[in-house]
Amino acid sequence: MWQDILTALALVLVIEGITPFINPGALRRMIILVAQMDDHTLRVIGLSSMLCGVLLLYLVN
Repeated sequence: MWQDILTALALVLVIEGITPFINPGALRRMIILVAQMDDHTLRVIGLSSMLCGVLLLYLVN
């Protein structure tokens, strides 16, 4: 179980590192855009992301 969790964490780190490695300027623009969003919008985006992740886990397993 712990190996699966660490594997998932490692994959998240690899995927999260792709954008700043390939296009750091786009990452800066995205961070500025996100910083200007209101809390409600960020919560909706976070909830949507979590639900998509849960759905994907369900479909994979």
